[in-house]
Amino acid sequence: MRSLLRIFRFIHGLMAILFACAALMLIAIATRVGWLAFIDGLNRVAAQGIIEAVGLLAAAVVALQIAETIFEEEVIRDADISAPTRVRRFLSRFFVVVIVALAIEGLVATFKALHENPAQLPYAASLLVAVGVLLAAWGLFVHLNRSAEELEPEAMAEAKREDHKLK
Repeated sequence: MRSLLRIFRFIHGLMAILFACAALMLIAIATRVGWLAFIDGLNRVAAQGIIEAVGLLAAAVVALQIAETIFEEEVIRDADISAPTRVRRFLSRFFVVVIVALAIEGLVATFKALHENPAQLPYAASLLVAVGVLLAAWGLFVHLNRSAEELEPEAMAEAKREDHKLK
């Protein structure tokens, strides 16, 4: 059983590395897109290029944060994501990244729609509404999960002790 768990830790580590590599590639692409837009001149087309670069950077942040979360939770801590405290912490980290990235993408889509194709505005608005729904769902999850945590105070204490592994 222990060897199987080591294999899973290795696979999680590999996934974290792949997410980090994807983030680095997105950063490189965003840098290129932004630079080409900048040297093209200070005009509306350049602004669209910069906005596209910001969207790519938002995706890079998501990939990098997911890599960090996987690495910290599954490789360093070797945590069992089953206790309510663990679930809340893991999902909270994930939701923060996803919600921020989707909000940025929604704003990028809004700017693009305003300048290129106003018929796309309902899709951008739908994305921003979905971000609001996700944010509300996350808040409800945290609120409801707190009562479960009160039933397991030792799980919270254990999670806080494991935070020292990251320092």
